[in-house]
Amino acid sequence: MFSIFNIHRMSVTKQLSFSFLVVIFIGSLLLSLPIAHCHNAPATTYLDHLFTAVSMVCVTGLSVFPVAEVYNGFGQVISMFLMQIGGLGLVTLISISYFVLNRKMSLRDQNLLQSAITYDSANNLKSYLFTIYRVTLIIESICALLLMIDFIPRYGLSHGIFNSLFLAISAFCNAGFDNLGGSSLQHFQTNTLVNLVIAFLIISGGLGFMVWRDLYHAARHFFRSKPRRLRAFAKQLNNHTLLVLETTAVLLILGTALSWLLEASNPKTIGQLSLAKQGLVSFFQTVTMRTAGFSTINYAQAENSTNLVYIIQMMIGGSPGGTAGGMKVTVVAVLFLLLKSEVRGQTQVTYRFRTVPRKIIRQTLVVLIFFFSVLLTAYLLLLEFEPHLSPFALFFEATSALATVGVSMDITTKLSTVGRIIIMVLMFIGRVGPITVIMALLQNRRREVTYAKTDIILG
Repeated sequence: MFSIFNIHRMSVTKQLSFSFLVVIFIGSLLLSLPIAHCHNAPATTYLDHLFTAVSMVCVTGLSVFPVAEVYNGFGQVISMFLMQIGGLGLVTLISISYFVLNRKMSLRDQNLLQSAITYDSANNLKSYLFTIYRVTLIIESICALLLMIDFIPRYGLSHGIFNSLFLAISAFCNAGFDNLGGSSLQHFQTNTLVNLVIAFLIISGGLGFMVWRDLYHAARHFFRSKPRRLRAFAKQLNNHTLLVLETTAVLLILGTALSWLLEASNPKTIGQLSLAKQGLVSFFQTVTMRTAGFSTINYAQAENSTNLVYIIQMMIGGSPGGTAGGMKVTVVAVLFLLLKSEVRGQTQVTYRFRTVPRKIIRQTLVVLIFFFSVLLTAYLLLLEFEPHLSPFALFFEATSALATVGVSMDITTKLSTVGRIIIMVLMFIGRVGPITVIMALLQNRRREVTYAKTDIILG
């Protein structure tokens, strides 16, 4: 008979999925307790709280009701814990499993887990994991203090502090939940402080902890060396960090420009704002589409062309080893490098005078196929079970769920029970799926099989 105590006999990938399910189940039970609800909260069902728990643990942000209207302080504290556990995700579960429970980790499992969290050093993995906690605490605390500058005068001392902490955790974990009302951050559309702090939190969580570690060591070397040169700083960064930073910068610049160009004349979104404010709102939408889930515009009122750009941004997502979802920027970057090498007639895919291994190319293509296979299957089911809703809005919703973004064209509350279950499955797969797929690929032992070559015509 299966027992929860036999979890140590499972493979690492099964442990990961099972642990997420356990956290979701416990969280949904706690959120459904009357003591977690406001005394005048609207009527809700267990499915509503399960949907919210899935969204929080999978750091998505989709919800069938505003958090502040249903959950009291206790319920919102539970929400913060669920988002923090979900945001740190694999890192948290590894720490609990191997260091709190004092389990021994085999060398093979340690190498597998290091690959899954983009930790490529032979140094102490335990030290690296606890460094992640310290970095998370520092960034969230500093940004919460900055938010208090605006929130304490606005909401009062206690509520201002609590709201700042809630939003800082949610933003760093790319969860997309807020406790300020039912319209996300639309009331703060032109608030420079709130927009920039939240954007910094989203980018910080989405960069990946390996990138932060690399930046820290490069900065320390930079300030210790004389003379100080930026070129020397860049040379200290590994190619993974450089690829992530370059791709992220390009996506943010292009995304901001496209969002502004397509929405500048739309009076329902940013058309009535000054040029500077239009730039701020456009930048924030581009950042939040990297799997954060906050919004300062109503996407149901945005142009279809703009929402299509947002869908593409959602699919790309953030960086591996962080709190973001999506296919990851490194997948897109490797695909671009592959295209560039084919156009140039190169036999190898290269980056900065280094060859990208073929196994990375294979893993990239597998993640791509996995992502679109799940997305199109779920979209087909949504079209079948939600015929009364806009097909484009359903595709937007499905992409948002699978990429763990959490933005919506105002149709989440209109979904049927089956539709909500489909979205919950998408959120779970979006959070756990890419990690488990990569780990499964890393676990597989390669066998060299050689046959005679054949030709296949592609076009």
